[in-house]
Amino acid sequence: MRIAVIGNGIVGTATAAWLQRDGHQVTFVDPLGPAEATSFGNAGSLSPSACLPVGMPGMWKKVPGWLLDPLGPLAVRWWYAPVVAPWLTRFLRHSSREEVVRIATALRGLLAPIFDCYEPLLQRANGSGLMRRSGCLYVYSGPEAARQWAWGMNLRRSLGVEMRDVAEDELVALEPDLKGRFRFGILAPENGSTLDPAAMTRALFEQCERDGAQVHRARVTGFRVKGGSVHALELEGDATLETEGVVLAGGAWSARLANQLGPRIPLETQRGYHVTVGSNNLALRHTVMAVEHNLMVNPMRMGLRLAGSVEFAGLNAAPDFRRAAMLLARGKEMFPHLDTSVTSEWMGHRPCLPDSLPVIGRAPRVDNAWFAFGHGHIGMCGAASTGREIAHLVAGRDPEIDLSAFAPTRWAA
Repeated sequence: MRIAVIGNGIVGTATAAWLQRDGHQVTFVDPLGPAEATSFGNAGSLSPSACLPVGMPGMWKKVPGWLLDPLGPLAVRWWYAPVVAPWLTRFLRHSSREEVVRIATALRGLLAPIFDCYEPLLQRANGSGLMRRSGCLYVYSGPEAARQWAWGMNLRRSLGVEMRDVAEDELVALEPDLKGRFRFGILAPENGSTLDPAAMTRALFEQCERDGAQVHRARVTGFRVKGGSVHALELEGDATLETEGVVLAGGAWSARLANQLGPRIPLETQRGYHVTVGSNNLALRHTVMAVEHNLMVNPMRMGLRLAGSVEFAGLNAAPDFRRAAMLLARGKEMFPHLDTSVTSEWMGHRPCLPDSLPVIGRAPRVDNAWFAFGHGHIGMCGAASTGREIAHLVAGRDPEIDLSAFAPTRWAA
């Protein structure tokens, strides 16, 4: 089958690679090159433990204070507040304990096979060295602080995530650079990361090209449908591209197209920022999640990446790089000896749904289009397993995980 994959970030690229394994002819359609948008600045985590949603029990108490702080962990530009208010209301509805257990169970199913799903793709692309399984440390100022997040950590454990308490002495032995700032940790040994998320995406993309994928640098504006099937994409400039199937994996830009093929999907962009410290002088061996700082720290081959900010301001507003400066300041608090003489800043658009679950499944109104977007904070984590499952659906095979929670029709009501 000739399949057009809309989007060449990590989700679209991994999906295309899995489709090619079934013998499909793939055409990438995107106005940008591979990994030039959100996949470029990903924090790089590959974490089977990342199954908790963004909205957690009790969060509603904190949101008003966050919204009043333009540099808080969750910020809304004042002029965008009326636009995003209905989305935030839905988001908070999904933060009850019952909902969080349901969502985490679904995400655990998607994320558990991260490495099984990436390994065959990276081996073929000679990119296995871009992925490592060195574990992740969740760190706290002390055991008392960790108890504030114990419910979520125990939920992870109940879903089969291996997590081991680490006392201060062992924590310092594992990561000497943490000495003096953190006195308790939890090690997730199954977790890993990528040395360079953009390079990993490009490696898979270039292998897809070597395996025959075509590349069409264009923006899709709509679909031509006949007899219940998409037979062509409408492109900017009144051009068209004929196809026998479509996978929509356009990240935060997917909603307008998805809504042409099914009920309205409440996709929002959570604008994320990072700082990469090119002059990094630390010797971290794990990814580190400083829970109280809401800061992910990942040693990469281009430097130390600091990420962990959420801002609502839509797709078109200019970045507020004060948020990146805040991340760097938190990094300096964690590591006072960090050399920050060389840094770079970035902002990108995480595609998010109010329930923190991506949309994975067949488009409701046609029989030859499939959705694969909305991965939020877990795009790099969930891309390869999403691609495998989309390939199963396209082939008419039973999926290997339960996709019911990710259905595009879940918003129809």
